[in-house]
Amino acid sequence: MTFWPIWAQQPGLQHPILLREAGFFRTRVQTETTSVSRGSTAGCLSVSARTAWKLNRGEAQDGSVRMRLPSSVLVSVSLFTAETTAALYLSTTYRSAGDKIWQCFTLLFTLVPSVLVQLTLIFIHRDLSRDRPLVLLLHILQLGPIIRCLDAFCIYGSSGKVEEPYVTITRKKQMPRSGQTEEVEQEVGQAEGKLVTHRAAFARTSVIQAFLGSAPQLTLQLYICVLQRGVSIGRGTLMVISLLSIVYGALRCNILAIKIRYDDYEVSVHPAAYLCVFLWRGFEIATRVAVLVLFSSVLKVWVIPVVLIGFLLFFLQPWVRFWSSRSPFPENIEKTLTRVGTTIVLCMLTFLYAGINVFCWSAVQLKLDDPDLIDKGQGWRRAAAYYTLRFAENAVLTSLWYIHRTDFYRQVDAPVLELLLLLGYVLAVFFMLLFYQCCHPCRRLFSSSPAQGLWECCGSLKLPAGPYSPPSLQQDKPGLDQLETAKDTVTNGEVNQSLC
Repeated sequence: MTFWPIWAQQPGLQHPILLREAGFFRTRVQTETTSVSRGSTAGCLSVSARTAWKLNRGEAQDGSVRMRLPSSVLVSVSLFTAETTAALYLSTTYRSAGDKIWQCFTLLFTLVPSVLVQLTLIFIHRDLSRDRPLVLLLHILQLGPIIRCLDAFCIYGSSGKVEEPYVTITRKKQMPRSGQTEEVEQEVGQAEGKLVTHRAAFARTSVIQAFLGSAPQLTLQLYICVLQRGVSIGRGTLMVISLLSIVYGALRCNILAIKIRYDDYEVSVHPAAYLCVFLWRGFEIATRVAVLVLFSSVLKVWVIPVVLIGFLLFFLQPWVRFWSSRSPFPENIEKTLTRVGTTIVLCMLTFLYAGINVFCWSAVQLKLDDPDLIDKGQGWRRAAAYYTLRFAENAVLTSLWYIHRTDFYRQVDAPVLELLLLLGYVLAVFFMLLFYQCCHPCRRLFSSSPAQGLWECCGSLKLPAGPYSPPSLQQDKPGLDQLETAKDTVTNGEVNQSLC
């Protein structure tokens, strides 16, 4: 996404004009239509359409409202508040029953992610460099998400009532249709920019809350249910909210990965894609937590090494790649941070990355020497390796549980339970493939279909080149030289498929 002042001149484009007429803004927006032939050695750029529309207090050409309701902010705050309230209530019941250990662990998995959420919101909104003592006090009282949510809805409610003193022009590419790509300029006011910041902040806090708080909390409460052979109302409520929080956090992680990977494009996620990701992550996380709980109930000592080894591997892997590349220390995280502060932020990021991969696939690969901290060349190979190894691990853990199961588990059909857990993980993989094959918002930019990518990873079958197949490397080189003069129409996403 490229920002420039509204008076900036762009080569080859007419100047965006901001007019004030009858109390609304009028913006001239130019659209460039690019035609690209994938099978040929050269790309042909033709400016075939120049259109203009006017925005009447945030209304687009089709009459839709540009400034969307901050519903994602409301969902994040609702899950955060509900889970914190349920955990605090359950901790009081543990205290009344004399279970001090369960009370301490329940509070630990509630307060630690809550503190991290407050710090994340302060960091993203840069409150430490601004004179806002009331906001900092509310964050210390763990009420920061609530006041941020109220602020977002106040901004949304007051939008369109006061004219913006100035706007920012953003430039986005639309998804290609019939080999054509359109670039559209749009104006973004201050209010909309603040809402974008709120959505980005709460998307990241949802991921933190999900995998550093809700996932350990769900595992703990399910383990207590197995030990006590019963589910109370408070514990059941907390487990349901925690599971919803994890699935929602994983969904936000997927959407964040897509938007970071395809930042130059206007990404629109349809309800069918949300449903696919919800079912994919729901089956994946539920089966993973169930397998860990069953294994820990019969082999308590061994569950810590199993989880810890996997966590350390994912935590150290980005750092090992960074050190082996001999790249300079990243200095572009935040200008106000010192080298120690940057190191702490990167450690927290890799800690979160490892926590995600313990329970589900993170959909991104960290690359600390990249400005976006994301490896944009990730393909099917890492996903296939992750799910293959995770499926084998789940099979081994459930087999060990079956061998060492106690008399309590003999009341249930253990082989059927083990089969259902493995089948649940297979369903998760099925919905993941369905998402990338049919529902991914940027699937037109893929260089190969998911089925072809899996076959190429397995190395057992080479499918014939289809509509997703990229041209050969020898043909790419002269074509890319010409496409650079065509304002980078062919992006990396069309050359290297990514699972973001």
